[in-house]
Amino acid sequence: MDLSSGIAAFEAKHFTTATRMLGSLAEQGNAEAQYRMAIMAQNGLGMVENELLAFKYMKSAAEAGLGLAQHGLGFMYMQGECVEQNGQKALEWFSRAADQGLQGAMTTIGMMYREGNGVERDEEKARDWFRKAGFDDF
Repeated sequence: MDLSSGIAAFEAKHFTTATRMLGSLAEQGNAEAQYRMAIMAQNGLGMVENELLAFKYMKSAAEAGLGLAQHGLGFMYMQGECVEQNGQKALEWFSRAADQGLQGAMTTIGMMYREGNGVERDEEKARDWFRKAGFDDF
């Protein structure tokens, strides 16, 4: 199967087609396919909702170094979706995504510190992360 066709089906919200096209690629270890399969499994898009499969694919893609998957895995840990809630693991995965320049991960870390969500509240660290994300007015 062709990855770009599967991604195009995913982006066009043709989830059943995307599942069919990306499933075998995800099983073969393709991180881009795994990330999209995780989203579909988590939300029941083109398949029955499956939290175990969602976590498996998101974690595999994150461990392979895909920044969006690292960010997604951070949210799973932060929200306790598909996995037991764990603020430290959330911070670890958001940090990996932030190291790759993902502004959303930097902003999320700032919010975690500002709100004390999963980490000890620290306004100075929050401001530092918001600045790293490109927001100077925090």
